[in-house]
Formats: sequence, C-alpha cells, structure tokens
Amino acid sequence: MSPSKAPAETLEVEGHEVRITSPDRVVFPEPGLTKLDIVRYYLAVADGALRGAGGRPMVLKRFVKGIDQEAFFQKRVPENHPDFIDTATLHYARGTEAEETVVRDAAGLAWVANLGCLDLNPHPVRAEDLDHPDELRVDLDPMPGVDWSQIVDTAFIARDVLDEYGLTGWPKTSGSRGLHILVRIAPQWDFRQVRLAAETLAREVENRAPGLATARWWKEERGESVFVDFNQNAKDRTVASAYSIRPLPDARVSAPLAWDEVRTRRPEEFTVATVLERFADIGDPHRGIDDAAGTLDGLLRLADELGPAEKPPRETDGSGRRASTMPLIEIARTKTKPEALELLERWRAEHPGVAGMLHPADVLVDGMRGSSSLWYRVRVNLQHVPEAERPEQGALLADYDPWA
Repeated sequence: MSPSKAPAETLEVEGHEVRITSPDRVVFPEPGLTKLDIVRYYLAVADGALRGAGGRPMVLKRFVKGIDQEAFFQKRVPENHPDFIDTATLHYARGTEAEETVVRDAAGLAWVANLGCLDLNPHPVRAEDLDHPDELRVDLDPMPGVDWSQIVDTAFIARDVLDEYGLTGWPKTSGSRGLHILVRIAPQWDFRQVRLAAETLAREVENRAPGLATARWWKEERGESVFVDFNQNAKDRTVASAYSIRPLPDARVSAPLAWDEVRTRRPEEFTVATVLERFADIGDPHRGIDDAAGTLDGLLRLADELGPAEKPPRETDGSGRRASTMPLIEIARTKTKPEALELLERWRAEHPGVAGMLHPADVLVDGMRGSSSLWYRVRVNLQHVPEAERPEQGALLADYDPWA
C-alpha cells in the first residue's frame, strides 16, 4: 500500500462511529482503489456480505503491507475492539482456543476492512452454536490445465447430486480460479458428520464424472481434473465468503451467482466496480439462502452405501511423513509465492528436457499454512518422465522454515 499522510476519517454507520485510518492509502493500484473505497464497498454490499459472514466467528486475514505481500492470519480479536464487535471462543482440534471476531452489522464490516481485511473468512457455524455447522461448503478447485468449462460441468453434476439428496446449492465464484457451492443445512450434525457428508458428495460426483472431477486427497494423484475439496468442511477451516474482495490486481470479488449465470459468466467479470453496479441493480442472488436449510440424512445414508473411502498408504519415507505412490521430488520451500515461482523457473532452466515432458498438473505449488501466515512448497511429479531420465531428489533451492 502506498504511504499516506491523510488524517483518519470517522464514518457514521447505523449509529456507530467507525474510524478509518489512512483513508486515501491506495490498496489496488490498477483500478486505483483506496482503503476508504474498500470500506465504502463493504457498506454498499453489506446486506449480501452479512448474509455470508454475519453472526459467524471469523479469522482476520490482514493485508497490512499491501496485496503484493503475504497476509497474516489473526484468530484472536484485537483487545481494543469496539462494543459493536461481538466475539466467540472457538476450541481447535489441536487443543488451543481463540476468542474470535464476530461481525453482526455494517459497522463491523467497515471495522474489519479498516484492519486490512480484504476477504472475509468465517467459520461455517453461528456464534450461538459452535459445534454444529449450518453450512456445508463445496469447493471446486481446478488443477492446472483445467479450463472453466470443466469447472462448470462439475458444478452442475454437484448440483444434481445435491438435488437428489434434498439439498439446495447456491453457487458463487471463488474470486480466484474455482467455484464454491454453499449449502445451508439444519444445525443438527457435528463437524465429523458434515465433513463425511461433503466427502460423500465429492465421491459421488467423481463416480458420475471420472476424469472430469476427483475426490482424491493427495494432489499428485488428481491429474487434470476438478478437485471437489471436501476438507474445507473440517473444523478449523474457513473460506472466503460471498462478496469478499480477493487480493488480485483487478480487485476481483467472490460473487454470488444464479444457476442460469454459471455457464455464461466468468470470474474476471466480477470486480469491486462491477459488483457495486450489479448489487445496486439486482441485489443479492443468494437472498433466499437462509430459507433453504436442508438435511444431511440422504448423504449420510449414501456414505453407508458407498462404504469407507479408500485410505492412502501408511508407509512413510523415513521422516514420519507419508510416502507418495507418485515419483515426487521437492524443489523448494519459500516464504512467498513469487519466490516459489522464481525458483521453479530456475529448476526448469536447469532441467529443460525433463521440464518439457511435464504436464500442467505435474507441477505442484502449494500454499501451506504456517503459524500465522502462508508459506509455499514447490514439488514436481515425474510420472510422465521415463524412469531413467528422472532427476534425483537434491538439496532444496530454498528451505524456508515458517516455525523458526
């Protein structure tokens, strides 16, 4: 973000005063959006944004150094939060706990935007019942080499499965390369059951469209397919909710869609500027989502019929980690994605013959969650390289330690 000497500005939002610091600081240079523009965007779409994130504990993903720097994740609500910010204490699977932010009104949206939160990352539970999700999340995550039409085809197969089992899916762009389908459910099942239902949905989508979609857990085994990411329903996971601004140069937005738009619209069409116009024109396409809560009984019955999912091999590589069935080599571990991509290109230049045999899905650049931020791991799957020509695992080109 560019430096700014402008004084703070105080907004009156539904009876609350919200102080906006450095209001003219440029957040998105390409469209020229300032911090105050971001706040005003969230106020304009507050009805839709609160439908997705309101009343839910959220992790604060703060871009305090700009969109070209990694965000840091803040689970605990800031100590000096105003009285219009609610809180809820979440207990995590690893035994820790955190008092997290709960936004309930437009003033709360403005306040988190002032902290540098571009996208909103709520848990799938309401603050009043932290043990029983009221939302199942279907994340359609394309592997490299997958085009938009394949994602759309997968989305409609997922909708068919949901319809057959008494559930209503509400699509939205992820704001990146994929699609999300949100499914409201009655808060009657715990996280384990919701995740099982999501995994069952993913398996059934794969059964109906093998090669098009996959439920395979290990990334190197997916090929050029759409991963139906059921693990976004695990207890500790959050996803960017509807109307979230994503940290891309064009200020792209995770935009709710009607199903008749899914085949004809593209993620890059939805930016802060265009979504403001769209919201003023048609309102929120997801306005009926809270009236469409369904039951997981059907998917859980299907889980029993399908039986347990295939488990990955238990043998390890000697380090205590799982040994892949694929011929993987690791290239680097880095603090930022640009570093990861730079080292990947360096490796390609050093191994041009091997690099030329790789398929798009053979190159694995994974964002890994560190203690309070992301770090990146670069691996290459040599499955399409003749065994005699495969390079050995060598020293990493970089070995960043996020826990150091």
